[in-house]
Amino acid sequence: MKNKLLWILLAFASAAFNTSLAASQLMPQRQQSQAAHLSAEVLTRYHYKHILFDDVLSSKIFDNYLKALDDEKVFFLQSDIDQFANARTKLDDAILNEDLSIPFAIFNLYQQRITERIIYARSLLTKGFDFENNESYQYTRKNAPRPKSESEMNDLWDKRVKNDWLRLKLAGKDDKSIVETLGKRYDTSLSSISKVKSDDVFQNFMNAYAMAIDPHTNYFGIRASEDFNISMRLSLVGIGAVLQVKDEYTTIRELVAGGPAALSGKLNVGDRIVGVGQGEVSPAIDVMGWRIEDTVDLIRGAEDSVVRLDVLPTEAGPDGKHKLISLVRKKISLDKQAAKKSIIEVKDGRATRRIGVISLPGFYQDFAAHQKGDKDFRSATRDVSRLLEELKKDKVDSVLMDLRNNGGGSLIEAIELTGLFIGAGPIVQQRNAKGNIKVESGANAGLAWNGPLGVLINRASASASEIFAAAIQDYGRGIVIGEPSFGKGTVQSVIDLDQLAKNEKPKFGELKITVAQFFRINGGTTQLRGVTPDISLPTLTDAEDFGESSYDNALPWTQIKAADYTPTGDLTGIVPILKANHDLRIGKDKDFQYLQEDIAEFNIQRRKNLLSLNVTDRRKEREAQEARLKLREKNSGFDKSINAADKKFAGAGIAAFQDDGLQSNERNLDADLAIEKARTNAKDILLEEAVHILSDEVGLLNANPDLATSILPKLEVR
Repeated sequence: MKNKLLWILLAFASAAFNTSLAASQLMPQRQQSQAAHLSAEVLTRYHYKHILFDDVLSSKIFDNYLKALDDEKVFFLQSDIDQFANARTKLDDAILNEDLSIPFAIFNLYQQRITERIIYARSLLTKGFDFENNESYQYTRKNAPRPKSESEMNDLWDKRVKNDWLRLKLAGKDDKSIVETLGKRYDTSLSSISKVKSDDVFQNFMNAYAMAIDPHTNYFGIRASEDFNISMRLSLVGIGAVLQVKDEYTTIRELVAGGPAALSGKLNVGDRIVGVGQGEVSPAIDVMGWRIEDTVDLIRGAEDSVVRLDVLPTEAGPDGKHKLISLVRKKISLDKQAAKKSIIEVKDGRATRRIGVISLPGFYQDFAAHQKGDKDFRSATRDVSRLLEELKKDKVDSVLMDLRNNGGGSLIEAIELTGLFIGAGPIVQQRNAKGNIKVESGANAGLAWNGPLGVLINRASASASEIFAAAIQDYGRGIVIGEPSFGKGTVQSVIDLDQLAKNEKPKFGELKITVAQFFRINGGTTQLRGVTPDISLPTLTDAEDFGESSYDNALPWTQIKAADYTPTGDLTGIVPILKANHDLRIGKDKDFQYLQEDIAEFNIQRRKNLLSLNVTDRRKEREAQEARLKLREKNSGFDKSINAADKKFAGAGIAAFQDDGLQSNERNLDADLAIEKARTNAKDILLEEAVHILSDEVGLLNANPDLATSILPKLEVR
């Protein structure tokens, strides 16, 4: 009887939700259709490649759009795709005719299918599961066929929910708490999809359109454009608080040191913002249940203006006493995303060598401040130059530029920053759509560092990072260490569509459009192939899944004439020695061996792409993993306090930790912050090995002055 009643309630809820959804079908706005048309004109005229706006491009847009919505093929049935088959060759006409009803119709069906799937998943929680059966779950479905029937889709979701349940069960949760956790998770998913706006649909579709032309052409709506600009200038105007949504509350995750929120002394981590008002007297708008982006829009504003927050303290219950807090918005510097330095000491016999490490997350520049003539504008080159001066005072023996996970940024910054290490001379070549080639050189402010140099890269080092690493390698200026880089060899320019249309207020957004291809000074290109390191470290990624070669519409590799340049050094004699020392060292290093074991195991599991749903099998796997971690803790001091909710390669180099089955916003905030801190502080095996390689180089140069003369630049340091 209880189950029957529950099914009636679920059926009613589903009908009510779908009725509500049908009444609020998302529709394109007039300015979106105009922005799409203007984008087509810009792309046709200014893109690096000649673009035919035809059925072939339309088909690519169609596939990209479906991939963006349902890449794992867990929402749309094949019949859903079939009913839009005629639209495949009509999206080009839809853009030119300023009629976006087709992409919005596809999204509205997608929204409906998500709702149906989540409601179905919710219904499975009342039944429980039999974990004694020998069945498995395919957790990555990018290459799988779409389900052809409702029963096939239900079977897929049965296994998805069963896996969610089993993860929590293996982590020690009882059935009651599992039902509560998953129920709340699925409710949150329903809530999230109901909050999607027309702008979100348009952003998705326009990116599918832009990336059908090439992988690095993108559309930025108003919000995306501002986020991009913030990432380049590393500053915003607000209160200085990192926020996240937790149980429908906008929750303070972190207070930025020196920001208005921290300086007020009135806000704490865990406090919940339930209302936001403008000025001293205006009433606060209730933001409970809002998307975090919309709440942030209210909290940010003009510098020196007042924002009023209605806050439910972290220790208060849902009906607890609120606090009303007024803060004056200020410019917040995002220093966590800026260049930073550290010094690592390496002991070699009686010698202790000091290696300065500069970690650079991106090649940023505050373009607006620079154009206004602000002498103190923020830039990556300026920050790195300052850090190099500090490292010289610290008397470091070598410098390592850590560009791992640096996806690029300003081309100007890449050129100027490279000049800090090579002085005058060509750094990169550009070829535009007409085939004209331009050799780019730095402003030649003089060398900031002429000592031994290394560059650490990985697969996520892209674009400007590759320009820097390639130039350092071509000049023989430093040793490139790591794994092959991303392989992005194209240049993008941002075009403000509102400026073109002469709009008084922003409404069309911006296009980041590919306008040129860059080439190394030796005539080669990083396109597709990336930068090959002089000394390789274990590869943590699969080129088929990540990197330029994973895109089916990437530009091909090609070559042009080398620029006229003179290498500053010759590393050919020293690299084999350093590599031999590296091989000898990692052969004895237990942590490095563990890392290689984890990578091998990870690759096996990735190829297998199946998880057992049998509790006995999964428990054996978990126990074996626990035994491995305990052995590692005993042998190498591995920090077992890192709770592995995320099976990714963290800085510690451990591929898989024990899974608690929870998503980040489902954990206690203190516990989640502790996990984050532990990962941040974990041993970085690859960085340590790169530092040892540079220490070896310093030792060789000190012992052989003639070798040092052939490697290090002869120019004076400023």
